[in-house]
Amino acid sequence: MSDIQLAFVMMGLLLALMGCRIPIALSMLGCGALGYTLLAGLPSLLEYLGTAPVDKFSTYDLAVVPLFILMGELATRAGITAELFRTCNTWIGHMKGGLAMAAVAGCAAFGAICGSSLATASTMGKVALPEMKRLNYAGGLSAGSLAAGGTLGILIPPSMVLIIFAVLTEQNIAKMFIAAFVPGFLAAFGYMLAIAVYVRLYPKTGPRGEKTSWSAKFRSTKDVWHITLIFLIVLGGIYLGFFTPNEAAAVGVVLTAILAFTHGRMRLADFREAMIRTAISTAMIFFIVFGADLFSVFIALSQLPAAGVEFIENSGLSPYTVLILMLFTYLVMGCFLDSLAMILLTIPIYFPMIIAMDFGIPADDVGIWFGILALVVVEVGLITPPVGMNVFIIKSFDSSLTLGECFRGIIPFLISDVVRVGLLVAFPSITLVLVHLLG
Repeated sequence: MSDIQLAFVMMGLLLALMGCRIPIALSMLGCGALGYTLLAGLPSLLEYLGTAPVDKFSTYDLAVVPLFILMGELATRAGITAELFRTCNTWIGHMKGGLAMAAVAGCAAFGAICGSSLATASTMGKVALPEMKRLNYAGGLSAGSLAAGGTLGILIPPSMVLIIFAVLTEQNIAKMFIAAFVPGFLAAFGYMLAIAVYVRLYPKTGPRGEKTSWSAKFRSTKDVWHITLIFLIVLGGIYLGFFTPNEAAAVGVVLTAILAFTHGRMRLADFREAMIRTAISTAMIFFIVFGADLFSVFIALSQLPAAGVEFIENSGLSPYTVLILMLFTYLVMGCFLDSLAMILLTIPIYFPMIIAMDFGIPADDVGIWFGILALVVVEVGLITPPVGMNVFIIKSFDSSLTLGECFRGIIPFLISDVVRVGLLVAFPSITLVLVHLLG
């Protein structure tokens, strides 16, 4: 068996293990260790294991992970979700489908602090779903808007998956955050546009809410000024070069903690719980990163990425054709794997191939552009059947919702996602414009 054939066998074994519900960290670590041993021998593997963990986890860039996780935990316990939703609803809730649009806007705002798609969908679902039910919103539209809106947590910076991608591919985290801003805004706008079109085609699915006065609208903004301030300080500091991402995350943690305590929503016991959950989540992510690193080293030793580049060069396929095929595989895998698993499984193979191709833009820009594209398409996997983790989270809040109803409600948002991905592929400048302006 050749080295490349061994790589394919190990990838198949990895998928089989994950299909058997073996944790992704253990699956990647086991397959990577086995493949490494077969290619380089056990002594080489032991030598690698003796130094790699220290080298990997002493990386300064990884310090941003626990900080942003803690920031998200504190934001969740600060009770700001209800305030964000209430303010957005005050401004646009009177429109047809306005409550669903307010939920999407609230998800975008909360995602800018939280950084987790599942947490965004969960916290916003608890607040918005009962209100939608009270106003007789169709179950499919309610579930679809909240599940799709929740995906904004993984796209709008800070994003854990984006950080992991940047660390694995040695990209600049600050530039990745900057590049994600415009696609994130397009996602929120596209979802709101999808709601507007849907409720005009099916008027009874999203009735109008109460109309509020302009004075009430402006009064409602007083409830979220502190959230806006945190967003501007953290992300504005990164974009304007005042902070590194690590420094910005530390500042964000302090400000969010102050907000959580002064609002009276969090006590010392809640803070201790947030710290414990942060430690657990960080350990889990770091374990996954180490497993992915070992698997990546094995893939590199097998020469599979180099063979892939050679195959593409000899195939006559255009770089854009190859890119579209790669993105399509993400859509397929999104039906079975979670977002982090897809990124960790494919990046060791896809990224060297993408960097080697000529898209008419500098290689550094290609790395950033592909990272955002991968994140956007992976995000779609959070709402595609049969897995669609965000859909299952929203359904868990209302037992009257059927799974079929929830996934039918996702269709308008999937159409919006397809259009958005097409725009980002066709026009790389949409992703890179702020990187060039602020970089």
